[in-house]
Amino acid sequence: MALLIYSIVYLAIIVFFFFVIRRIVSYLNNPIHVRWELYPVAHEGKRASYGGSYLEDVDWWTKPREKSKIGELKVMIPEILFLKAVWEYNRPLWYVTFPFHFGLYLVVAFIGLLGIGAVAQLAGITIGSGSALSSAVAALTNLFGPLGFILVIGGAIGLIYKRMTDPGLRKYTSAEHFFNLGLFIVTMGSASLTWLLVDPNFHFARTFIANLISFNMELIHSPLFNLQILLAAFTIAYIPITHMSHFFMKYFLYHDIRWGDEPNIGTPETDAKINIVLNYPVSWSASHIAGHGKTTWAEVATFNPVAEPEASTNKEKE
Repeated sequence: MALLIYSIVYLAIIVFFFFVIRRIVSYLNNPIHVRWELYPVAHEGKRASYGGSYLEDVDWWTKPREKSKIGELKVMIPEILFLKAVWEYNRPLWYVTFPFHFGLYLVVAFIGLLGIGAVAQLAGITIGSGSALSSAVAALTNLFGPLGFILVIGGAIGLIYKRMTDPGLRKYTSAEHFFNLGLFIVTMGSASLTWLLVDPNFHFARTFIANLISFNMELIHSPLFNLQILLAAFTIAYIPITHMSHFFMKYFLYHDIRWGDEPNIGTPETDAKINIVLNYPVSWSASHIAGHGKTTWAEVATFNPVAEPEASTNKEKE
């Protein structure tokens, strides 16, 4: 039984990282995207305050570009931690999605603290006694865990309610959304029961992670705790397979697409990607595209629908 449980957890971790890497590689191998040209771009620094860009400068292509990492962080941190855009544009949704996401952040921090405690435990340090650092790790673990469980459960219930009652959300809601939210409710519910009934100081949890690190297949003798571990393992493996992978793919949405403003000057790699896209066949049925009989997007891009008919008319007159 112990070997089975630990094997499932190891497999879940492998599956998680496999699909994270697979999604990233798949994205990087996609055709080049159409540039959005949306401003402000956060790394423009002072210009971002009014929606400006490096294109304002005369002979901008001859001058070095200056990017502000601080400007990006000023946008990213409030968006990641507090869902700033949802607060500004969909306040009713924010009241349920913020607790859900912030609860997940606390759970991730909780798992990190358990990992620190597990390493300390392997080094012979008892978490919660002795040094101030050990006591701080124990206190934060005992705070972040239960608070995260409660926020995720409450937020998930609220999101289910919103998806059932909000006309706008209901149009884009599928059975998968309800399953995902239900999975979090069940997983965090089992974690809450485990905390309340069998592991109030998370000693079992730290020991289990220490066993994972040291490849010690010792069974934790608690059916409820082991059920919680199996549910957590399934959730970890399942997340990157679904649309919930946006938690790491959002990096590319911001940096590569929304803020992607690199000039195409002396970039053979970008030229090669553009050439691939330009040679795609034209399959649009709109008359202003397909009506000219062009077979590739390169032909469409270089075709002047006004000048060329005139040229052909002049030849006919001659």
